Amino acid sequence: MNTLTSRQVKQLKAEAHHLNPIFQVGKNGVNDNFVEQINDVLEKRELIKISVLQNCLEDKENIAAQISEATNSHVVTIIGKTIVLYKMSEENKKIDLG
Repeated sequence: MNTLTSRQVKQLKAEAHHLNPIFQVGKNGVNDNFVEQINDVLEKRELIKISVLQNCLEDKENIAAQISEATNSHVVTIIGKTIVLYKMSEENKKIDLG
């Protein structure tokens, strides 16, 4: 998996700005079912936000790395308690990072 250029990250941050978090990570952390759901949504949307709740015991950077690795996606940015993930879709390509 190749890394995103700073220009691509900037573009993805701009596109993610108006999105609302779709998933929330709570005290149960990240499990296989959660990862599977995220993977499905990433395939449909390419760019998603995940919010880390206050009762989550794990560090948001660790959670972002865990999910990113499990879904083979990129962590675009972590703002406050919100993680922005990007994964190029196989069938629903919407975002052109030309």
